[in-house]
This record gives sequence, C-alpha cells and structure tokens, in this order.
Amino acid sequence: MEVKDMLNMAWVPSILRIGLIYVAYVLIGGVIFWKLEGSLGQKDFTELLQRKQTLLTTYSCLNQEGLEAVAQVVQETSKAGLSLKGNRTTDGFWKFTSSAVFAATVVTTIGYGNMSPTTTAGQIFCVFFALFGIPLNVVVLNRVGKYMLALGRNMSDFIEGKTKQKKCTRFFVHFISYICGAALFFIVPMIVFQQQEGWTYSQAIYYCFITLSTIGFGDFVADSNPDNDYPDWYSVLMASWIFFGLAWLALVINHSIDILERLNAYFKQLCCSQKPEEESGSGEDVDTETKLEENSDIKNPSESQ
Repeated sequence: MEVKDMLNMAWVPSILRIGLIYVAYVLIGGVIFWKLEGSLGQKDFTELLQRKQTLLTTYSCLNQEGLEAVAQVVQETSKAGLSLKGNRTTDGFWKFTSSAVFAATVVTTIGYGNMSPTTTAGQIFCVFFALFGIPLNVVVLNRVGKYMLALGRNMSDFIEGKTKQKKCTRFFVHFISYICGAALFFIVPMIVFQQQEGWTYSQAIYYCFITLSTIGFGDFVADSNPDNDYPDWYSVLMASWIFFGLAWLALVINHSIDILERLNAYFKQLCCSQKPEEESGSGEDVDTETKLEENSDIKNPSESQ
C-alpha cells in the first residue's frame, strides 16, 4: 500500500475518531482517579506526618537522622523480602519457588516491582532473559489462545450438528466459556488469595485483574509476605494461574477488539452511505437546472442565436 493510499481521506477521519476517543478515555480516567484518590492521598500524607512527629516525641533519643536510618533499614528489609517482626529468620524473596514466579513475571511483562535483581550479573542476565523470553511468551500464549478458540469452535460445531441452530449455539458456547473462564481465573483465585494473603475480596479480585492484564502495579503481590508461611503448592498454582489466565484474558481482549473494530466499520459505513446520497441529491438538482436551461434554449432559438 502506497503512502497516498494510507493518507486517503477515507482513512483520516477514522484514525482521528479513534485517537480522540482514546485521548478522551484516558483523560476521563485520569480525572476520576484524581477525584477518588487525590483527597485520600492528602489525608494519608497528613496522617503520616503526624505519626512521624509522635514517633520523634515518644523516642526522644531518635532524631531526624536516626529516623531516616531506621526508615532505610525498613525499606531495604522489605525489598529483600525479610520480616522485622520477632527474631525469626526467613529465606527472603530469592528462594526457588519465588524466583520461578519472578521469572514468569519477567517474560509476561507483569513486573510488580516488589523484587528485582541487585547484582550486576543478575541484572545483565535479566536483560537477555527478557529479550528472548518475551517473544517466546507471546508465541506460546498465542498458540494456547488459538487452542482454546479451536476447542470452543469444535464444541460449537458439535452442538450445531445436534440442534441445527447456528447463531444461538455460538452465542451459548461463547457465553458459557466466558462464565467458566471468569470463575476459573477470577472467582476461584479470589477465594484462594483471600484465605492465603488475608486480603478482602475486593482487593483479591483487583489483584487478579491487575496481574492478568499485565498492568502489575505491585501494591498487592501474592506469595511475598515474609510473615506468612505459604504451602509448597502455592507458588506452582500461582505460576500456572498466571500462564493460563493470561492466555484466556488475551483471547477475551482480542474478542473485545474485534467487536470495537466491527462497530467502527459499521459507523464508518453509515457515515459513508450518507455522503453518496447527498452527492446524488445535489447531482439531481444540477441535472434539473441543465434541463431547464435546455428547454429555455429550445423555446427561444432566436435569443440563443
């Protein structure tokens, strides 16, 4: 396709329309987050300053420099996955199971940010590991998604052969697959995370979507609390949930994109169908005017000469 074809007037309005919708969507989301979280953040900031002042007053031997030193220790301890409660020791983040989950978050581009390599060798290895692992992850998820889609189509074709109803069967199969996927990758993990992590149900479902959509804020991270004793199967279950959940959610997002593209094509066709009608209407007016002029010339040949 040439550059002229890409810049055709038929493409520009569609691109501008989608761009405006995208920008408006992001700005509206920013305003809503600002209104919901802005006042609460200011309140938390004031409360933290009051707690800091209370701490300095209570422990008079602790000055500003000492408080900063304690905060630095707490921050580094938290980043290492260790606990300051009690005298017991933990393995930290970098045990085998949590390291495997970290590798999964790297290739899936979730990137919680709660743990990261600190050694030079580990950082260099992470670069090359992600460089080859991310494309591999995309290929594998694409294959798994196609397999899920083929499984749904085979089930739909089987039921169509029995019921002889094509549209209702496909809608029913898609609806059931979405409900089962939501239950398997959102409802069941929500209950598990609520029990193992002590989160509320809203926090657990929030974590499920933030993880599977690869947003990965890192404000909630499973299998990372050093004060909890997690069972051995927990990390394996998490890695499996992330992999298959990503494939399922990618399939749902692709279906959503397909629906949006069809809606865009429908509105574009609707706009284009109105323009030819207007042009044809104006053409009829021109034809009427020319016919009137021709009739007047026929009636008054002497004037035309």
